[in-house]
Amino acid sequence: MSTSLEIVEAQALNLSPEERALLADRLITSLFEDHEIENAWAVEVERRIADLESGRAKPMSATESIARARAAIK
Repeated sequence: MSTSLEIVEAQALNLSPEERALLADRLITSLFEDHEIENAWAVEVERRIADLESGRAKPMSATESIARARAAIK
């Protein structure tokens, strides 16, 4: 006989990749008590996306970003 967890897992694995990602995000978020932090990050992400889309910010490669961070701490 299957446990509840096994049943839920089987159902979740039948979801599309996008739905599974959304479910995973919701489950991880539910582990944290302080939703203010999660909400603040969501606002910040939206602001950064808007900055990129409007041209106020320019994307940077990971290599360049790491190089800048290393230079800043030297």
